[in-house]
Amino acid sequence: MRLPDSLRLPMFDRYILRQLLIALLATTGGLAALIWLTQSLRFVSLVVDRGLSLKVFLQLTGLLIPSFVAVILPITAFVVTQFIYQRLAGDREIIVMRAAGVSTFYLARPGIICAFLATLACLLLNLWIVPHSYHSFRRFEYKIRNKMAAFMLQEGVFTNVSDNLTVYIRSKDHNGDLKGILVEDDRQPTNKATVLAEHGNIVIINDKPQVVLFNGSREVIDKKTGRLNVLNFQRNTIDLSSNKTDSGRSRDATEMSLYELLHPNSEEVFNRDYGKLAVEAHRRLTSPLTVLSFAFIALVSILKGGFARYGNILRPLGAIFTVIGCMALSLIVQNLASRNTILIPLIWLIAIMPGVISSFILFASEYKNTFLSKTESPTQEQKI
Repeated sequence: MRLPDSLRLPMFDRYILRQLLIALLATTGGLAALIWLTQSLRFVSLVVDRGLSLKVFLQLTGLLIPSFVAVILPITAFVVTQFIYQRLAGDREIIVMRAAGVSTFYLARPGIICAFLATLACLLLNLWIVPHSYHSFRRFEYKIRNKMAAFMLQEGVFTNVSDNLTVYIRSKDHNGDLKGILVEDDRQPTNKATVLAEHGNIVIINDKPQVVLFNGSREVIDKKTGRLNVLNFQRNTIDLSSNKTDSGRSRDATEMSLYELLHPNSEEVFNRDYGKLAVEAHRRLTSPLTVLSFAFIALVSILKGGFARYGNILRPLGAIFTVIGCMALSLIVQNLASRNTILIPLIWLIAIMPGVISSFILFASEYKNTFLSKTESPTQEQKI
């Protein structure tokens, strides 16, 4: 379906916007993949030590990708805008457009449209996609670390399956049969037991790992008499899964919705964490605005100022250092605001002001010239 002519962008806008969007997708995707690769290395042990499949590994680490994209999107929007417009200036295309009478606003319009689309994407990520994906990641990771901890069993190593369950095996063959098993079971504080067995194997029942023991004994010290009670058995089964459930896991601020951050449950959150939750809520709302601000900074560095035959490195460097300074200042203010919530408005100020100042620098002279040309134009009587 073809759009009406009134809704279609001019050819020049489509030409620049297409380059910006393609570069933004490529840069954001590549950088997110690089971060995913470095961050996923800490989960390789889940595949190597616990015998999990590559599919599970990709499903687990893939849930982190939206959070990576939300963090790097303001940076990639700045880099792409800076690079594309710098290339247009280097190829003299901007000079040709200016000579043809194209104003600064129309030159900057494709960059503003691209930044606005990136802002909407960042807002969608922060408010909906990232909390859901990170919550799924934490639940999945919790399930693997606590329900599938039995896959960590190694020969000659005391393995802490959970906080109150330790397992030792002397050897394990390729069929999964265990030899020389020792289990220290402290899950019942009043009835701590040490279990010994000649051999056994691990089975999975209802997604819970259990070890089946053969020809062993269960030793328990009676606290009242101090005597050692020994119970010999030919077959016994011990559940290696954690007694904890996902509902008992403390939730991270990243998994909470915006409403939960602004209206936390007093039963789940300590008083000292209220400031951190409020800062996280305002960070989600202001982070998309930094996309626009950083894009305007890039546009000012390219479209404002005179033409240099061999290029001008000072303006791009100034833009880069400005963005770095804004990011550093934002982190400092967020850290201080988590301790003193009266500083939260500064988070909004740091996110918005660079864009406001840059847009003023970029368009103020143009609006001034337009206003003066209208006021100084001769009236009908003067013409007569």
